[in-house]
Amino acid sequence: LTRPLRSPIVPSVPSAMAATSAPGYGGGMPRLLVVHYSPTPTVQALADAVLEGARTAEDEGVEILVRHALEATTDDVLAADGFILGTTANFGYISGALKHFFDTTYDATHETTTRKPFSYWIHGGFDTTGAERAMTSITTGYGLRLATPPLAFTGPPNAEHLEAARELGGTVAWSLAM
Repeated sequence: LTRPLRSPIVPSVPSAMAATSAPGYGGGMPRLLVVHYSPTPTVQALADAVLEGARTAEDEGVEILVRHALEATTDDVLAADGFILGTTANFGYISGALKHFFDTTYDATHETTTRKPFSYWIHGGFDTTGAERAMTSITTGYGLRLATPPLAFTGPPNAEHLEAARELGGTVAWSLAM
């Protein structure tokens, strides 16, 4: 299921104000944490497109921190102002790697993530329904706020999927620049 394409949110404040008024961790630059499990060239292409979109907000002071799902830490989550999550759908669920990330960070971080913006992408071979339900349930537990509709689909990514991934990354990142 492909979601409709949307343009990234563009701040209406001057660049200097956007960088200083954003809610950065510790009063610094706002930080976007991208946690993903991208084991194949197909899924890595989605991750790359998401990052391309997110990096459009770097000039406005948004720091992009990228972590493989098995390498992301509690400190990464505590230091983040927003999140993008990416995974494959495996046997009707999210990847074990992303599940491990959630399992190892939840207890120490879920009270600090309330209302922080996020979105996600899921790529499946046959079905993403169970993985989508899991993402909704888990991110609700973290109290995260969906900044833009997620991208979830099956089959090979096409140009429309990659553009939607860029827009997803850009929208979440720009929400931190405002």
